[in-house]
Amino acid sequence: MSTAGAIGTSLFEFFKIGPGPSSSHTIGPMKAGHHFIQTVRSLPGDILRQARRIEVRLFGSLSATGRGHGTDRAVLAGLLGHEPETCPSDVLDGLLATDGVRYDLDLGPTTLTMARDGIVFDGLEHGFPYRNTLVIRLMGGEGTLFEEEYYSVGGGFLEWKGFREPERGAPVFPYTCMAEANELLLTRHLRLHELMLENEKAITGMTEEQVYARLDRVLKAMEESVERGIEAEGILPGPIGLHREAPTLYRKALKEPHAADRFMILLSAYSIAAAEENAAGHRIVTAPTAGSSGVMPGILYIMKHQLRMPAQILRQGFLAAAVVGFLAKHNASISGAEVGCQGEVGVASSMAAAMLAYAHDYGFKVTEDAAEIALEHHFGLTCDPVGGYVQIPCIERNAMGAVKAYNAFLLARDEIPEWHVVDLDKAIWVMGETGKDMCSKYKETAEGGLALCITAC
Repeated sequence: MSTAGAIGTSLFEFFKIGPGPSSSHTIGPMKAGHHFIQTVRSLPGDILRQARRIEVRLFGSLSATGRGHGTDRAVLAGLLGHEPETCPSDVLDGLLATDGVRYDLDLGPTTLTMARDGIVFDGLEHGFPYRNTLVIRLMGGEGTLFEEEYYSVGGGFLEWKGFREPERGAPVFPYTCMAEANELLLTRHLRLHELMLENEKAITGMTEEQVYARLDRVLKAMEESVERGIEAEGILPGPIGLHREAPTLYRKALKEPHAADRFMILLSAYSIAAAEENAAGHRIVTAPTAGSSGVMPGILYIMKHQLRMPAQILRQGFLAAAVVGFLAKHNASISGAEVGCQGEVGVASSMAAAMLAYAHDYGFKVTEDAAEIALEHHFGLTCDPVGGYVQIPCIERNAMGAVKAYNAFLLARDEIPEWHVVDLDKAIWVMGETGKDMCSKYKETAEGGLALCITAC
């Protein structure tokens, strides 16, 4: 099979460690700010000596919900030199908290200052090729000296005008859909995690030990987001005044006498814990996005601490989940601004269902069916964050996505596989088409649904 058009995404491009509350609104823009400042530092000295200020203009849903998502703070953090994976967990907490505060931006031979007014929330409608667009300009006394046009395309992925994919190895086992992946497993006598591992090694040049070491960092970051969240009390940032629920749910779950109820409450508490850490702008893992970063950690924590699954089994289940996420991104979208929350929590739930099935040692068919069931029952899910904050309905929605994932796994496990009609490729196609038809006010603009009927102050 030709590698043309095949999925060449690395695990560590897809699963990004970084600050919440939104991969498209914080991680992507932080990367844009960092890329811009690094690029500007390499400009000729005569241009830099003319520089007077840096201007950021946000378009599309970056403008509509950027304040609630912390986009302005994320861009500034990037301009200050921070990168998502290495920045402190609380890096966004204090930025732009006070009007009039100016921040020093190091351009190398010169230093500029920047305040809140340097970041402009521009038009919701625009002519750029991607909905989430930001333009960053280096300004002189006579106008623009240099500019970059950036596109935050979902899941923390960033592109820019003239962007080209970096050179990398080709996948050993190329596939563009689940049917092709299945054919490879059958003809090459592989298991799904083996296919993913061999492709990752070929794409990145890493050894198996290096892949697993980085994978363990991702799994650890997910686990830590849950553990921080079940301990953190208080009110989340923003005008809604939303109280953190995870610690209360966790304490009550431990006292719950009925085992089935205790399991469900713990699963919800773990998912909400990570989602609340995301809402606070703290470090999470995009899975596939920041807005859905509670679903897989909730399931993962249950698998490790309640189901007592060993580390290698968790790794293998995680690799199976990655296949689902890759396919959704490649063949539809994982951006709430493009397809609504079905592309975020819906895909996260689908990934988590696949992870559960595969880690329980079920084969390709049950794993695919579990992923399909979970995704199918998120079709049409809107993205309508109240006030533009990733809090209502986003936090509890992560818990519901985790619960649906577990139920999808049970349904796929216990049904007769030959009777399952819809495959994952069809479900992903339907999700993409549904997203195209969805009214824009239900796609991360805070102009419809709960965002319209609830006042966030």
